[in-house]
Amino acid sequence: MPFTALSTLLALALLALDQWVKRHITLTLPLGETRPLLPGLVELKTVHNYGAAWSSFSGARWLLVAATSLIVLVILSLLVRRVVRHPLGTLACCLIVSGGLGNILDRVRLGYVVDMFHFQFYERYPVFNVADVCIVSGCVLGLIYYQWFYEKYDKREKSDGNADASSHGG
Repeated sequence: MPFTALSTLLALALLALDQWVKRHITLTLPLGETRPLLPGLVELKTVHNYGAAWSSFSGARWLLVAATSLIVLVILSLLVRRVVRHPLGTLACCLIVSGGLGNILDRVRLGYVVDMFHFQFYERYPVFNVADVCIVSGCVLGLIYYQWFYEKYDKREKSDGNADASSHGG
């Protein structure tokens, strides 16, 4: 099975996990309450996030849906057109798409994103979810891919229109 297919299956599995975790938390942990997950490190805390990271753009539901949808469509286009072919780049794109879709589903369906993971050792860090982990992981892997692999494996050379001039004695 090609790596793109494996990345796609992983992205779909992570999207399903994201939606399942959000549903489970919503049903088992009342809004604003906490429960230890990894004591001293991470606790579960049900939060409704009406914005993006750190509640930025709070209340701009449809702007966030549109912006996230645009990003997801651009990344899908890169994958479909095979602009990104290296396995690390493909994985990065699939993670970002998976996380973006997970948060879009919440915003469209609920009007907010369900968040649940909270670092206990850093009180001011925002509560986040599985989709957010996918997006951040995908962005980090994407930066690594672009920095060390894109140029060697995926960059296509463009002709500048003058390539043949020197070979024709011009």
